[in-house]
Amino acid sequence: MTVNIEASKDSLMGEIVHLRRGVDLQVSHSSGESPAVVFLHGGMGNRFNLRSQYDFFQARGREVLAYDLAGHGQSTPYKRYSLGRHRRDLTRLLERFQISAPVLCCHSYGVPIGLEWIRRHPVSGFVAIAGGTHDLAPWWEIPSMKFLAWGGRHFYRFPCLQQLTNYFSTTHRNQVMERFFAECPVPSEPDPYQGPGIELFSRGATPKVSSPQQRFT
Repeated sequence: MTVNIEASKDSLMGEIVHLRRGVDLQVSHSSGESPAVVFLHGGMGNRFNLRSQYDFFQARGREVLAYDLAGHGQSTPYKRYSLGRHRRDLTRLLERFQISAPVLCCHSYGVPIGLEWIRRHPVSGFVAIAGGTHDLAPWWEIPSMKFLAWGGRHFYRFPCLQQLTNYFSTTHRNQVMERFFAECPVPSEPDPYQGPGIELFSRGATPKVSSPQQRFT
C-alpha cells in the first residue's frame, strides 16, 4: 500500500508489532486518557479508513489505537481466516498495550470481530458502523465484494481505474477526501477479501455471533 504522507508527522503511520509466530501487525497507538478508543476497520480496508475519528480523539488527549487487520494494509496475512483468529489477536494486542475496557469503534467486518470480543471482555462502549455481516450495509456491497474477490480486483492494478472510481465516489472534492482516496485504495491483492469472504460469500450464510447480553449499557 502506498501512502503519500510524511511519516515523521503522522502518528497513524505506526509501527510493526510482532504479535505471535507468523503474525506481524501494523499498529498505530497514542497514549492518553482512559478509556482508550480502539478502531477496527472493515474488510478490504486499513487503519487509515478511520483517520478522522482517530485524529479527533487523539487531539483531545484520549488514548487511541488503530491497526491493520491481518491480511490487510501492511499487516501480514493469515494462512486461514476466521473471526476467532482476529478476536484472539485483538486480545493479545490490547494486553500488549495494557488497554482494558476500551471503547470499540468497529466498521463493517470489524463489527462481528468486535461483537465476538465483547462476549469475553468488558468494554466502556461499542460503536457499530455499517456491519455488512449484520444487514447494516447497502444491498450492493456483498455482490461488489464477490466480484472483486473473484477477479475484478485485478483491474485496480491500473491507477487510472482507481482514479475513475474515486471520481465517481463523491461529488464533494476537498483535501480530506483526496487524502482518504490516497490512503485507502481498492486492494488488488487477494488476502483482504478472504476474511470477509468466509462470512459473506457462502449462499445463505449468516455469521453465528452470540449475543453480548449485558455488554451494551
